[in-house]
Amino acid sequence: MTTTSFEVSGSAFAIVYALLIASNTGNETLGFILLLISACLFAVWGVMDKRWAFLSLQVFYAASAIFGMVRWA
Repeated sequence: MTTTSFEVSGSAFAIVYALLIASNTGNETLGFILLLISACLFAVWGVMDKRWAFLSLQVFYAASAIFGMVRWA
């Protein structure tokens, strides 16, 4: 896969995550799962493109996603 495919798919998952959380429809766990997937995709992109600060941000987002899944499960 190319860096663009990781970037685009990570963005799509993040958009759906944000919509699920903002909708307040009881889909928080699914939303946080999508955040974790998005963070992993962006992390791969960060490694491939040598964007180390961006990679560290994705580690924070992944930790937030795990916290959210535990909190809302």
